Amino acid sequence: MSGDLAIRLDHTLVPDPRRVVVKLFVPGEDAAVVRTRAQSLIDRIALLGELEGSDLLRSVTDRFGDRHDDLENTFLHHYDLVRHRIAHPGELSRTARILVGAYFSHEYAVEAAALCNPSMVAHPDQSGLHAGSLRVAVSLRQIGEGHLSSIGFATAVLGPGRRLTVADRSGPLVLGRRTTARQHRDLLAAGLDESGCDNEISATVLDLLPERYDDATFERVLAGLPTDLISRSAGPATVELIRRIRSDSYATDFPAEPSLERRVLWPATPPESNGMEDARFVLYAGPDGPVYRATYTAYDGRRIAGRELASTDLRHFEINPMRGPGAANKGVALFPRPVGGRQLALCRSDGETIGLSTMDELSRWRAPVPLHTPRHSWELIQVGNCGSPIETEAGWLVLTHGVGPMRRYAIGALLLDLDYPERVIGELSDALLAPDATERDGYVPNVVYSCGGIVHDGDLWLPYGASDARVGFATVELAALLAAMSPPPGRE
Repeated sequence: MSGDLAIRLDHTLVPDPRRVVVKLFVPGEDAAVVRTRAQSLIDRIALLGELEGSDLLRSVTDRFGDRHDDLENTFLHHYDLVRHRIAHPGELSRTARILVGAYFSHEYAVEAAALCNPSMVAHPDQSGLHAGSLRVAVSLRQIGEGHLSSIGFATAVLGPGRRLTVADRSGPLVLGRRTTARQHRDLLAAGLDESGCDNEISATVLDLLPERYDDATFERVLAGLPTDLISRSAGPATVELIRRIRSDSYATDFPAEPSLERRVLWPATPPESNGMEDARFVLYAGPDGPVYRATYTAYDGRRIAGRELASTDLRHFEINPMRGPGAANKGVALFPRPVGGRQLALCRSDGETIGLSTMDELSRWRAPVPLHTPRHSWELIQVGNCGSPIETEAGWLVLTHGVGPMRRYAIGALLLDLDYPERVIGELSDALLAPDATERDGYVPNVVYSCGGIVHDGDLWLPYGASDARVGFATVELAALLAAMSPPPGRE
C-alpha cells in the first residue's frame, strides 16, 4: 500500500497566539460614523496633560514593548496615517503624537486561527551544519481573525539521518516594508489586455516605457502624455486603469535582523487584502544564479488572483501578478528550472485537473495541457499539485492532492518525463498520505495538504498541513516511492 511508504515524524508546529503584529486600528471604521468617532478620540487624547500622557505612554510601552520591535516608531507611523483628522497637529507634543498612534493601533495574532499548507526549500544559510544535514526554510500559511492569511516562516535542519530540528519561532515579528520595484512592461501589457484596454493612451504608454522601468520613469511617461489624448472621454479612466494594474507589482524589504522565522509577508495591495494563501516556494535555477520563487493566491474577499514573488535572499521580495489562462485559478507551481528552453508551471485552471502551462514571450501563462484528471476513488472531486515538481533521475516527481468523499483531502504522486513533462510516466494508484485519527479534526477537518517538499539524503521530506490546524512532517524513501509507481492506463 502507498500509505505505508510515508513515515510521520514526531515534530508538529501548532498555531501560536503569541505571534502578533501591530496594525492600524480606526474606531468605527466598519460604520458610517468613523470620522466622528476618530475625531472625538483625538480630541480626548489632546486633553490629557503632559504628565498624565507621559505616565500613560510609559505604561503602554511597559506592557507591550517586549512583544514588538521599535514600538514607538510604529505608533508615530500610525499617527501620520490619521493626522489629517487633527485640526491643529502642530499643537500636539511628541508624547501626544505617540499616544494618538497608540490609540489607533491594535495587536493582530497572525496565526491564532490556523497554521497550514507549508512548503520547504533549502535555506540561504548553510553554515555551521554537521555532515549529512541541510538547513531548510519552511513557508507557512498563517490564518488569523477574519480568515486573513499571511505568509510566515520556520527554519529547520534535516538530518543527520531522519532527524528533524525546528528552530525556536518566538520573539517579536516584523512586517516587511513596502518599497518600489523595477517593473516589467510585459506584465503591464498583459494586464491591460486581460482588462480589454486597447486604445491610443495604453498603446502610447507601452511604447514609451522601457522593458524594465521604475516609479520615476512611469510617472514621467504619464506626465508626458499628449493633451489631446488625455482630454478624450476615455482618458482619465484609462490612466486610472494603468495605475491600478501597475500597482499590483511591488517589493517588500526586511532588515538583516530579525531571523527568517520572525518575518511576515503581509497583504499590501487591494487584490490580496483578505489574504496571501498557499505559497509554493521553489529554488529556481535562473540565468544569473539561484532565485527563490513562489506562487501564491491573492484574495480580496470575493475574487482570487495568481501572484508570484522572487527573492535572492528571503529578505528582499519582488511581487508581480501572474497573467494568462494558465494562471486563472489556484494552485500554480513553478518548475525549478527551464525544460527544453521553456519556463513551465503546473496549474489547475479548470478547478479540477492538473495541467502543464508554458510561459509565452509576453510573460503570460498559456492555456494548459491536461496531465491528470480525477480518476481514483480518493480524488474524484478534484486533483491538484502539492508544490513544484522535484527533479529525480527517473523523472519529475509531482506530489498531488486529491479530494474524495466528505471532502477528504489526501496526497498522491505522479512522475513526469524529464525532457517532455507533458508525458505522465508513472503514478501511485493509492494515496501516499491521508488524514489519520490524530489529523482529521481541525479548522478544516479531514485534510492533509502540502505546498512542497524537498529531497535530501535519499529521502523525500514532506511538510504538510493537518486539517488546517497544525503542520506535520513526514519522510518517504525516494527509491521506494519511485518503485511503487506504475505507468498510467494506456502507457503500460
